[in-house]
Order: sequence, then structure tokens, then C-alpha cells
Amino acid sequence: QVQLVESGGGLVQPGGSLRLSCAASGFTFSMYTMSWYRQAPGKERELVARITASSEITRYADSVKGRFTISRDNTKNTVSLFMNSLQPEDTAVYYCYAFPGYDCWGQGTQVTVSS
Repeated sequence: QVQLVESGGGLVQPGGSLRLSCAASGFTFSMYTMSWYRQAPGKERELVARITASSEITRYADSVKGRFTISRDNTKNTVSLFMNSLQPEDTAVYYCYAFPGYDCWGQGTQVTVSS
């Protein structure tokens, strides 16, 4: 059974930083692209960042380029999202996603950027 468990969300002031982590289990993590999505209130879920199986390719939403960094550790089955220079518009629930043949989502972790 695939499980994706996010952690690391919270309340941060504008300009601050957070690190999100996603622990994966139930599939061969090192074979699959991993992604982070987010959904703000009243908005559709959107792709934030994606990393291929061996970390050779990363992709970012234009709104987070230069501020967020995605990385993975295939020895620990984890994928992380380092978020810097956070702004109020980054406030959302952040989800970890994998597709080992079907859609797999974590439960989400809330990130709130507010003074």
C-alpha cells in the first residue's frame, strides 16, 4: 500500500523559510518522478515542483523559480521542498504526489505565510 506522509508545514512570516518533507513507502521510490503540488483556498491544485527518479531533471512553477528547491534522497525514500523568501501568496496546503501506475497523494501539510 502506497503511503506519502508530508511534514514540515506551519506559520511563517513573509520572507521566511520552511522545509517540507515527504516520506514514501509501498512502492519502489527510486524508480519514480516525485512532485509537490499546492492548493490555496478557492483555487485549483497546482504543480509547484517536480523531480525525476535520479534527480537529473527538476521543474518548477514560474511563481516559485529561484525561491524553492526540490530534492530527494533515494536511500531514505524522501523528497523535500526547500522554500525561501516565502510570500503570503504561497499560503496553501502542500501535497506530495507520485504516480506508480496510479495517482497517489499525501494528506497535505498547511503552509501559512502571514505577519
